[in-house]
Amino acid sequence: MATKVDYYEVLEVTRTASQAELKTAYRKMAMRFHPDRNAGDAEAEHKFKQVNEAYDVLKDEQKRAAYDRYGHAAFDGSMGGGGGFGGFGAGGFEDIFDMFGDMMGGGRRRTRQRSGNDVQTQIHISLTEAFSGVKKTVKYATRVTCESCSGRGSADPNKGSVQCPTCHGAGAVRAQQGFFLVERPCPTCHGTGNVISDPCKKCQGAGTTPTQRELEIDIPAGIEDGTRMRVTGEGEAGGRGGQAGDLYLHIAVANHALFHREGANIHCRLPLRMAQAALGAEIEVPVIDGSRAKVKIPAGSQAGDHFRLKGKGFSVLRSSSRGDMYLQLAVETPRHLTKRQRELLEAFEEEAGENQAQANPESTGFFSKVKEFFDGR
Repeated sequence: MATKVDYYEVLEVTRTASQAELKTAYRKMAMRFHPDRNAGDAEAEHKFKQVNEAYDVLKDEQKRAAYDRYGHAAFDGSMGGGGGFGGFGAGGFEDIFDMFGDMMGGGRRRTRQRSGNDVQTQIHISLTEAFSGVKKTVKYATRVTCESCSGRGSADPNKGSVQCPTCHGAGAVRAQQGFFLVERPCPTCHGTGNVISDPCKKCQGAGTTPTQRELEIDIPAGIEDGTRMRVTGEGEAGGRGGQAGDLYLHIAVANHALFHREGANIHCRLPLRMAQAALGAEIEVPVIDGSRAKVKIPAGSQAGDHFRLKGKGFSVLRSSSRGDMYLQLAVETPRHLTKRQRELLEAFEEEAGENQAQANPESTGFFSKVKEFFDGR
């Protein structure tokens, strides 16, 4: 069996990290190893799964407490007796409390319903859709309440369910582990406390059937690539009237041809002709919101110079404010010149050389020495 990596090491945080630090680390790592950014990279895909697994445990205070005390054994059933503490996320601590309550004479037992599983899927959006927000219709496979038996699981509505013969309606069974008596969900009724005497032929007693579902999702403006959204109650239906699971949406934002996003700011490359950079110019540039903004380029601007357009950047999630837009000048050298253009540039170069020699005679001496060096080799 492969050794699991420490969850804190996976997220690159200390064991004393706060929930806010965990969330920040998760977003950073999820974006780094996201499948859309590492297409075909099996190692990155494995890392992405590890990051999600680690965060799912550490973001939950009860699961985190169990992990800090028992490590991975708290969830993988390796604490003896074939069970472990794998139920911490779905009532595991309650099982232990119930066990001690029974030992102290409380005798509290309960019948549980089967909650539906969570469903995960991915939504692809463009950078402009992430800026403005968008409605998307997502299609995903799930399970819904069986129409034939109305979710009861029984073919005969008059028969319904009977008490589970294994746990006698308790929904759980107990096993001795050393000095401790540990309680787990019953393997026969899966914790419900009852079994179907006459199972529905369509759902085989599960109370749910598989289907494809469509759901319209509101994606808010300012959402980041790698964000995970939860839609409560839109996962798989619970068996026999149990609570439905949740739908988790992983947002993947595509790269843009012009703009590069960094948080709330946008970076853009602005190409200029040599004459525009030398003489100065007023340029219209596109903005992420579909508008245009005028930028004054001062004479003598150099390649790599930056300009900031305040408030022209990306939208901020759940806020009316916006970041800034940064332009980086890229002075382009023409590849193909007409005869007239060549003559003008040659004349310009000749005059520029004369002016430079007059302004700084030492520069002419420097180039002469360079020429002598290469001629003499």
